[in-house]
Amino acid sequence: MKINRLSLLSAFLLSLAFSAVLVLFDYFKERTPSFPDNILLLVVSTLLIFLISYFGISYLLFFYARRQIKKMAGELPKDFFEDSQNVGFKELSEKLNRSATEIDMIKEMEAYRKEYIGNISHELKTPLFSIQGYIETLRDGAVENLAIRDKYLERIGISVERLINIVNDLDMINRFEAGEIKLSVSRFDINELMREVIDLLDLEAQERDANLHFESTNSQIFVYADKQRISQVLINLVSNAIHYANRINAQITVRSTILKSKVMVEVSDNGMGIKPEVLPRIFERFYRVESSRNRREGGSGLGLAIVKHIMEAHNENITVESEYLEGTKFSFFLEKAP
Repeated sequence: MKINRLSLLSAFLLSLAFSAVLVLFDYFKERTPSFPDNILLLVVSTLLIFLISYFGISYLLFFYARRQIKKMAGELPKDFFEDSQNVGFKELSEKLNRSATEIDMIKEMEAYRKEYIGNISHELKTPLFSIQGYIETLRDGAVENLAIRDKYLERIGISVERLINIVNDLDMINRFEAGEIKLSVSRFDINELMREVIDLLDLEAQERDANLHFESTNSQIFVYADKQRISQVLINLVSNAIHYANRINAQITVRSTILKSKVMVEVSDNGMGIKPEVLPRIFERFYRVESSRNRREGGSGLGLAIVKHIMEAHNENITVESEYLEGTKFSFFLEKAP
C-alpha cells in the first residue's frame, strides 16, 4: 500500500477511536448520554485528531521508508536519494516501485549470468577432463600398446575438435550479437539446398533408424537469403531431429511451402517431443532438454541459439511447436524470389 493511503487510513481509524473514547468518557462521567449536547466539540476534536494523526503518521512512515531505502542503497542507483529529496509520498512510492523492478531485473540477469558461466564451465570441463584422462593413461605406460595408443589419440582428437566447435560457436553468437557478421544474400533454390542437407545427414539418420523425407509444393522454389547460413540452420534442425529420434523407424520431414511473398520451411519429426514448461528456453545458449544424454553425444548446446540468431539476422523468426512424446516442428519464413 502506498504511504499516503496508509497514512489516511491510520488517521481515520485513530480519529474514530478518539471519538469513541470521548463519547464513552462523557457518558460514564455524567451517567447520562450527553453526546448530543457536545456534538460540535466532538466533531471539531475528531477533525483535529484526524489532521494531526494524518500528518504525524505520514511523517513517521516517510521517515521509516527512507531509512529502509538507505539499507538498500547498495542495490539502488547512486542518484536515487539526490532525486528524491523534494518529492511527495506518491512520487517516492512510484520511484521506489520502479527501483524495485530494476533490482529484480538486475537479480534475474545476475542469475542468468551465473547459470551461463556455469554451463560454459561444464561444457569445457567435459572434453578437457577426457583429454586429461587419456593423456595420463598414455603416460602411465599405455603408449607402449599401439592399439590403445591409437584409440586414445583418436579420442583425444575428438575431444579437441569438440572444444574447437564450442569456441567457434560461441564466437559466432557473440559476433551476431555485436552485428559483426554480415549476410551474403543471394538468389538460390531452397528445395535444392534441402535435398543437399538430407543427403549429407542421411547416413547419420540411418544409424539412428530414422527416415528423412522431403516434401514441397513446387519442384523449384527460389528465395533471397544467405545460402550458407540457411544451410547451417537446416543442418542444425535436422541433426536435432535425428538425435531425438527415440522410436523405431522415426520419421523426419523437411518441407517447403509457398505462401504469397514468403516461403515457409518446416522441419518436423515424430520423436520424443519437448515438455511445455521447457519449450520457451530451448533457444538459450547451452540449454538442453536432456542434458546428460546430449553431453555424452558431444553437442555444443549452441545449435538452436545459432539458428535463432541467423533467422533474426534475416529479419525473420523461428517458431517451434511440440507435443511431449509425440513430436516437434520447427518453422521459419524466407523471402520468395521470382
